[in-house]
Amino acid sequence: MKSEPNMLRINGPVTGMLPLLDIVCSCSCCTVCGDIHGQYYDLMKVFEVGGDIGSNPYLFLGDYVDRGCFGIECLLYIYALKLWYPNSLWLLRGNHECGHLTAYFTFRRECLHKYSETVYDACIRSFFALPLTALIDGKFFCVHGGISPELDVLSDLDKVDRYCEPASSGLLCDLLWADPIPNFGHEQEPSYERPQGLPPGTLWEHNGTRGCSYYYTYEAACKFLERNQLLGIIRGHEAQDAGYTMHRKTPSKKFPSVITIFSAPNYLDVYHNRGAVIKYKDKNITIRQYNATAHPYWLPNFMDAFTWSLPFVGSKITDMLLAILSICTEDELEDDGSSQGDEDDARTLGDMTLSPSEAAARRQQIKNKILAVGKMQRVFQLLREEAEHATELMTAAPTPLPTPIGGPPPPTSWPGGFAQPDALGVHVNELKRYIRSFDDARKSDLVNERMPTFTPTALPLVPVPSMKLPRLTQESSMHTGDTPAQNMEELIRKALEEEGLSDGGVVERIAEKIARSSKASSRPSALRRFETVG
Repeated sequence: MKSEPNMLRINGPVTGMLPLLDIVCSCSCCTVCGDIHGQYYDLMKVFEVGGDIGSNPYLFLGDYVDRGCFGIECLLYIYALKLWYPNSLWLLRGNHECGHLTAYFTFRRECLHKYSETVYDACIRSFFALPLTALIDGKFFCVHGGISPELDVLSDLDKVDRYCEPASSGLLCDLLWADPIPNFGHEQEPSYERPQGLPPGTLWEHNGTRGCSYYYTYEAACKFLERNQLLGIIRGHEAQDAGYTMHRKTPSKKFPSVITIFSAPNYLDVYHNRGAVIKYKDKNITIRQYNATAHPYWLPNFMDAFTWSLPFVGSKITDMLLAILSICTEDELEDDGSSQGDEDDARTLGDMTLSPSEAAARRQQIKNKILAVGKMQRVFQLLREEAEHATELMTAAPTPLPTPIGGPPPPTSWPGGFAQPDALGVHVNELKRYIRSFDDARKSDLVNERMPTFTPTALPLVPVPSMKLPRLTQESSMHTGDTPAQNMEELIRKALEEEGLSDGGVVERIAEKIARSSKASSRPSALRRFETVG
């Protein structure tokens, strides 16, 4: 990809700009688009709403990938358009255009599933070449996140080395991660986040939501615009219920100091928000909104349908095996076979040749079979529950949802990210029942707004997290501290008890009854044929 400067210049000269910042569009209009986040079918809607790209230039503010299922399709399509329309399409870099977040969220996993590690690495290298900011008509400063205390004048952008992973501080980080402060334009008034308000003259505050960078205040934004003789800041980075937000106007120009635009409608399929783009034409700005477009369904973590169906098939098979093994009625279990006559009638020639120790070993063998089948049933039950609820990877320590009046407590996790690559999490279908508004979704998703702190690990090609069974591992060692292998029999017994298959030594009694061949006519003969199978 052709390297471009840190700032793009669109539509007209800019006083005081560096000579190398001279990319100029000859058209007098531009469509500005916010975050896409892998929602390919909504990206098609963007071009439908914004108009023909040949006569109507486009500027994208970043975040093309992650969290949606079609990130690579979005990226390749936009790159193809950039090659075909090099002077009508401009792409800025978002905070998700880096190796750290794409490994933490979904884009890397998507590339490994659909293509290869080579394709993923090429995408990351292309992200480093994306410019960070743009200037439209010399009036509108466009960036993904926001401004920085290290950005006094636009020429400071020339100091940034963008060919790297963003750090957790510094000018590069702020351009990608900064946000307008909550209660922007009214910071000194009491609010939920700041009951005492902010002291007059405060320009910057640590961004606790993101875990990095800054909140910038209305005063900071106005001073930046005045220093650089600009009209407004256009940025993305935050989901908006209406698709956009026009913040408080500047005192001198009476134009919104900051405009936030978000172009991914019904974000994550649960936000219920609208998407929007900004149309700039003939010195006028208009906002065009649109609703989400239906898209094909992907199973979580790009799992194939065959793998997804295995827990259901396995569950039915183990049900059949348990039905075959659990052949004794309650009356038969109560009968201990103490009657010598009954015992002699039931015993076969093979039974009479067994010594007491061999008979005991045989009983233990059958008992182990029943325990093994019980274990299999429990395993497949957990896998089936996860498949039915479409589990996804999730983050740790999520923000809890409010409990509905008179209803059960909501799930406490959210789809989209994960603390470690094998951390199992949320039941998506169950969570959707508790998200009734944009605010519900935003509060639940706050934990995924932070810059993650984790060490990426090598991922196998398209792993199936459901098969890792961390819940079984936790159950087996929660109270004892033993390894799963050391405590397996206890786990199996617990699983059988939860399934109602063990009560007062029922396993021992069933094994004893089968081993002593009681009521030979009531059990399948095939059981004896395979009785030595482990």
